Amino acid sequence: MSGAKDKAKGLANEAVGNAKQRVGKVTDNDKLRGEGKAQEVKGEAQQVKGNAKDAVKKP
Repeated sequence: MSGAKDKAKGLANEAVGNAKQRVGKVTDNDKLRGEGKAQEVKGEAQQVKGNAKDAVKKP
């Protein structure tokens, strides 16, 4: 997967994770908040991976 694809997937996962956390907070659902946090962290990691791939490709 290219760096740009990793970064895009990471942004999407972060957004969905943040939304899950907000819904979990409003509904007082700790499980949903936890899932959201995990997805947000996954998204952040994907972005770091994409940035690393792009850095390796640069001459």
